[in-house]
Amino acid sequence: VQLQASGGGLVQPGGFLRLSCAASGRIPSIEAMGWYRQASGQQRELVAVIDSDGLTNYADSMAGRFTISRAYAKNTVYLQMSSLKPEDTAVYLCKVVVKRCSIEACVTYDYWGQGTQVTVSS
Repeated sequence: VQLQASGGGLVQPGGFLRLSCAASGRIPSIEAMGWYRQASGQQRELVAVIDSDGLTNYADSMAGRFTISRAYAKNTVYLQMSSLKPEDTAVYLCKVVVKRCSIEACVTYDYWGQGTQVTVSS
């Protein structure tokens, strides 16, 4: 499974960006897709996640400013970011949770994209 993220860049405070992440390869079933971010010198943190039923979960600091969505037929997840702040500056990484089932059991696997840089600065 390969993930290709795009849409990052330099934006002024208060601006907006839309990130995309497309999954390709052998994907029998996607349990969830999500975005995480990692600022320089910081730990990776959850931004938002959307499951196979369309249920979403956001980090508190991003709820109301960011919106996650999915294009199921394209295996693509989007992150619409608005009212961006300098503290939102980070590498944004997408993750997909893929479920594979055999006769014995189903197992989930996490796959990560390479990340896209978002810089919020005047």
